[in-house]
Amino acid sequence: MALQDDIQIYEKRRVLYVVIGLVFVIFLGRLFQLQMFYSDEYGKKSEENSIRVIPREPIRGYIYDRNGVRVVDNRPSFTVTVMPYEFDRRKLGFIARVLSLDTTFIRARIKQGEEYSRFAPVKIKRDIDFRELSVLEENRDRLPGVDYQVESKRWYVTPARASHILGYTKEISENQIRALGGEYTQGDVVGSSGLEGGYESSLRGRKGAEFSTVNVRGQVVGGFESGKLDVQAVDGKDLALTMDFGLQAFAESLMAGRRGAVVALDPRDGGVLAMVSSPDYDLSVFSGVTPPQIWRAMNSDAERPLFNRATLTRYPPGSTFKMVLAIAALETGKVTPQWRVNCGGSFRLGNKVFKDLHVHGSVDMLSAIQHSCNVYFYQLMLKTGLDEWAYYGRELGFGMLTGIDIAEENPGLLPSTAFMNRRYGPTGWTRGFLPSLGIGQGELGVTPLQMAAYAMVLANWGDYHQPHAVQGFRRRSDGKVDTLAFQSRRLSVAIPTWAIVREGMRRAVELPGGTGGLAKIKGIEVAGKTGTAQNPHGPDHAWFVGFAPFDDPRIAICVLVENAGFGGSHAAPVAGKCMERYLFGPQGATPPPKAIPRPAVTETAQQTPPMAGGE
Repeated sequence: MALQDDIQIYEKRRVLYVVIGLVFVIFLGRLFQLQMFYSDEYGKKSEENSIRVIPREPIRGYIYDRNGVRVVDNRPSFTVTVMPYEFDRRKLGFIARVLSLDTTFIRARIKQGEEYSRFAPVKIKRDIDFRELSVLEENRDRLPGVDYQVESKRWYVTPARASHILGYTKEISENQIRALGGEYTQGDVVGSSGLEGGYESSLRGRKGAEFSTVNVRGQVVGGFESGKLDVQAVDGKDLALTMDFGLQAFAESLMAGRRGAVVALDPRDGGVLAMVSSPDYDLSVFSGVTPPQIWRAMNSDAERPLFNRATLTRYPPGSTFKMVLAIAALETGKVTPQWRVNCGGSFRLGNKVFKDLHVHGSVDMLSAIQHSCNVYFYQLMLKTGLDEWAYYGRELGFGMLTGIDIAEENPGLLPSTAFMNRRYGPTGWTRGFLPSLGIGQGELGVTPLQMAAYAMVLANWGDYHQPHAVQGFRRRSDGKVDTLAFQSRRLSVAIPTWAIVREGMRRAVELPGGTGGLAKIKGIEVAGKTGTAQNPHGPDHAWFVGFAPFDDPRIAICVLVENAGFGGSHAAPVAGKCMERYLFGPQGATPPPKAIPRPAVTETAQQTPPMAGGE
């Protein structure tokens, strides 16, 4: 029995030794695995327990107008962050009460941040007030992993809003992170519209990083290796705009209480002087934290303040488009400027009657533009043809994007034979569609920006410059601007053709009976054209396009006032006041001297007597 007992004890010991040996081998294998295969990963995590990388946000680039006035600045803002690895979840309720947030929201933010890294701070709330900051500071010892960062938020200096062209910034979304990638992480602010979005990569700058040592509670106790490993943030570039924010504020005041748009360009280079979309919104609402109820209210507002009417609206331009037809007819040789039509107040084509507002009598091209004679242009469209009209319309920039640098525009619609065949079928439309197109109605659709560019080309005798709001990047060292290059092209239209249509526009404003008389400026010759676009959904839309001074244009402008009625009564006065404000300045300074006049029209064409106007 004793021998049998000894054998059992021996067997048990052997099993125990085997088990201990196996455990030892497993631990040894795991140690080998950690040291050889996971040393970098776990070493880094271990190091991060004592060394914290604190991101340093760059200062977003400032924005200046053409006069060197800073129009978009930055102000400091405090953002609360939570380090998921160090945060005590039992403090969740306390943090929620201090920051007036829901615990579910905070928990979701932390979980979202952990998907990227447990050791990177997660931004919980931006733009906290002094009371919230004070409470966090007082309870710092009780809140491991809770900290705050000093960031910047946009501050708008001038009375002008310019909300649709400047655009706004907001916290980056998950979809944007996936699309942009790179340096963007959860909680970053990104330009989301207008120039803020179009020039995001330049305005944003590059993040920096500060390495700090922390204690067991996660509190920063000092820099790591005297800051030798720190990476300095690179501030964003400053933008120098072509815009005049004095003119911008003035134009906004004229459009207050109206729906519509004003776009003014420098005809010498295509620079945007002003761009108004009314109604607009206050950009400062987006500079910090936008309350959800305000965002919902803006999106549900029937006036659509977030919609950029200057670049996205697509309305028929009415009689402002008549110069396109005049150019097409003259350039294709279908008529001469002396070709005359007898206007009896209407024009019959088959069994359809096309009306005019007035009886103009015998008119040639100059007087037809001056008095906006519909009957003349009904017949001129039939003589010219759809595709010839569409060709010169496209040359003038219609039916395509202008390429403006806010990356938010509608190409409009310029009908051609191919388009009409697609829409109605080859036998579904007839010549009876053409008269309406000849006076800027029908399927034609344009944006105010396209119309301002059209006025620019008329002003400078055929040079099309890509509209742009940014002149270049402004150096902080000396204030000089490194200009950007934008495209230009020359239209193949003869100088006599430009002379005819420009003179007709001058007469429309400056001579008795012209439809644009309310755009006159004392001491300056103005050229322009009014338009009243029919609207099947309500009152007509009022248009005006023009430029000034006539002999040396410094400003080209388009004004659209929705549902206002006649362009000569509602859009022309706004355009005249804007041009006067820009040329004379806010204090009524002396206007710029006139240049040597360009080639004029013939004496025969200039002898047309004034007569009653119309649109």
